[in-house]
Amino acid sequence: MSSSNPTVHAVPDALAYLAGGWSVRRELHDGRHTGSFTGRAEFRVEDGDDGWVHAEEGVMEWGGAVRDAGRTLLMLPLPDGTAEVSFSDGRPFHLLDLRRGHWTAVHQCAADRYEGTFTVLSPDEWHLRWAVHGPAKNQLLTSVYRRARR
Repeated sequence: MSSSNPTVHAVPDALAYLAGGWSVRRELHDGRHTGSFTGRAEFRVEDGDDGWVHAEEGVMEWGGAVRDAGRTLLMLPLPDGTAEVSFSDGRPFHLLDLRRGHWTAVHQCAADRYEGTFTVLSPDEWHLRWAVHGPAKNQLLTSVYRRARR
């Protein structure tokens, strides 16, 4: 899913870049199990609001089970082209800054540390790697997002 030294693509405005639909392919590992998520992501302005929504829907395979899965995040654009990302209930998650084409975000959830690496490879592809370490979790999630064709 990743190359050793990808060329990055600078993005002056994160939400303008992300706007629209994307296919998503995610691999999940926790030391005991491996799994996958295949689906679609959409980044859109929420009606009547300055905020954006990042919604994902798809199918997750984990531990021999296959089920529908999804998530929703909220994104608030900032004047410098970055965005504040929150969980769907409004709790803060992380800042997103793609102006150099590469960004590392950190989120502490109780004793577990989430470190996300965002890498923009082209106008139509970006990768996300979340490494989660702590007493409750030891996971690696690697995702490839490709712009959906209209």
